Amino acid sequence: MTRTPNANGILIVDKAVGKTSFSLVAILRKLTNVKKIGHAGTLDPFATGVMVMLIGAPYTRLSAELTNHDKEYLATVLLGQSTNTYDCEGEVTFSSSVIPTAEEVEKALSKFQGTVLQVPPMFSAKKINGQKLYHLARRGVEVERPPVSVELWTQLLAYEYPYLRLKVRCSKGTYIRSIAHDLGQILQTGAHLVSLQRSRSGPFTLEKAVSQDDLQQAVNSDGTLSMSNATFLEPYILKNLP
Repeated sequence: MTRTPNANGILIVDKAVGKTSFSLVAILRKLTNVKKIGHAGTLDPFATGVMVMLIGAPYTRLSAELTNHDKEYLATVLLGQSTNTYDCEGEVTFSSSVIPTAEEVEKALSKFQGTVLQVPPMFSAKKINGQKLYHLARRGVEVERPPVSVELWTQLLAYEYPYLRLKVRCSKGTYIRSIAHDLGQILQTGAHLVSLQRSRSGPFTLEKAVSQDDLQQAVNSDGTLSMSNATFLEPYILKNLP
């Protein structure tokens, strides 16, 4: 089977909705025949956008450095309902018919600017006493989570109840789901995240990305390539940091 020559490098992928971050690792292992593949930050299955994929040992070593970069997101928040996961994949825990005014929304968003203390959601990979929070959450156990200091810049792009469209620039470790949930708490309406797109991770943007759908189409279910070769990846693989 023909493989992409000189596949080691950094590949920016536009993750598809409904796919796990690890699904990209599996596809790239088939395409490149490189086993050592990592990334610089996951995305939840319902989210889309920039995944910085690191192919080959020299590049997986950059994971910690690249994960520290700031990131930008486009987020859609639904007002009127809170969920236990703070996003559209969870169970509704609270509902309200309160309709905030645009002025109230803008005032609430002022709380999400600059240095902010954010409590991680229970449904997250954050560890408390060596246990991932989502393992506890699935058992119905809720524990106290110490707040984490994050840097935020939040812009309201559009508001048409019950939907808010936000642009968020943030530091490492920020949960956009928590912003949605906390905003609903401030407005006393409840809220959760219904869509999320990572538009930038450090210097890497969607403009430089190859789509996950294109990667998937190059691989048959038996692992063989559906194209004559995988050289279509070559223009996308970066050998040096921008």
